[in-house]
Amino acid sequence: MAHHARTDVLPIQSAVAHASPSAWRDGIVSARDGDALTVVLLDGSVRALSTSAAPATGEPVAVHPVAEVLAVGSAWYSARVLAEPEASR
Repeated sequence: MAHHARTDVLPIQSAVAHASPSAWRDGIVSARDGDALTVVLLDGSVRALSTSAAPATGEPVAVHPVAEVLAVGSAWYSARVLAEPEASR
């Protein structure tokens, strides 16, 4: 298993992310406002996340919605969901 730098990820979040690797979703950062990050996932849905990660607009990221983790390169950050995708409301 690859080593990932974990900034503010709790051990339970790491365990869940490692236990369910198929839950990761790739996306592109579309906006950043303070600690709120907007990510457009490749399936077309949009996630608004609260995170300490600071990727640039247009940067590729991966989101694990179950573990509430955001991967930017090899670094993992806690990422609480602020808004659910439209389809799930």
